[in-house]
Amino acid sequence: MAEQTRHLVATHKALTQAASLLRRGHLVAFPTETVYGLGADARQGEAVAAIYAAKGRPSFNPLIVHVADVPAARRLAVFNAQADILAAAFWPGPLTLVLPLKEGYGLSPLVTAGNPTVALRVPAHPAARALLRLFGGPLAAPSANPSGRISPTTAAHVHAGLDGRIAAIVDDGPCPVGLESTIIGFDGDIPVLLRAGGLSADTIEALLGAPVLSPTGDDVIAPGQLASHYAPRCLMRLNARAARTGEVMLGFGDIPGDLTLSASGDLTEAAANLFGHLHRLDALARPIAVAPIPMTGLGVAINDRLTRAAAPRD
Repeated sequence: MAEQTRHLVATHKALTQAASLLRRGHLVAFPTETVYGLGADARQGEAVAAIYAAKGRPSFNPLIVHVADVPAARRLAVFNAQADILAAAFWPGPLTLVLPLKEGYGLSPLVTAGNPTVALRVPAHPAARALLRLFGGPLAAPSANPSGRISPTTAAHVHAGLDGRIAAIVDDGPCPVGLESTIIGFDGDIPVLLRAGGLSADTIEALLGAPVLSPTGDDVIAPGQLASHYAPRCLMRLNARAARTGEVMLGFGDIPGDLTLSASGDLTEAAANLFGHLHRLDALARPIAVAPIPMTGLGVAINDRLTRAAAPRD
């Protein structure tokens, strides 16, 4: 049976209400600097299962756990020296670290999808940080959209996809980064890029003074690793110079479109616009042609999302 989804503006009173709903096992969507997350108490198995049900998410795809600060993360996972450096430099912020679980970590096993590791993030968004402090525990929070669909960067996007499936949506305007967090795992002490995102691999490599490796193997150990993901309902064609008959065009740089990610070729602007523009074009129910995006900086993450969105579907 559908539930009535509350719309909460991000005041202290509303965030207190949201924290209360979460403690009672309900689902609450909330803004982060990357995209809107769909939160549940990461310690309550039924609440975490409700995330999978609301999103229609594959059970083998792990969930990111959001915590208020680094000490809270250390209570859940074992940090190595490289993880210490990255957490000190980029938390709070758009970085997720996949680390070995500590003994007695207390999370629902559904959060990790059976893996001995957990994906952790300390978000920077003021509303997310306030909610985590008021809630007082870890929140499992994937993107607040039906599984495989375009990630939400406004409360309206969340309403469009999940209205009636979740208890509440905390609205604090558009997400400033507009692209999911970068996910870093480790092969021993060597960092591995599991998902490109709002923090570029170049920035991470510059800090560490060493390259970040690409993953090997086919196991799904972090969110966003499914081949077909972030997908609109209509087909997508990448690296297009112009729209074909019947298509709508997503432009970039000097290639114009019905909507343009960034007319000036600014990849930060393009990342912030990506999911919002895909939502608007997808609503037109026509195939989408997408202009080429350079494979540099945030362009790596943008191309990752576009490639998954355009992947063949079963």
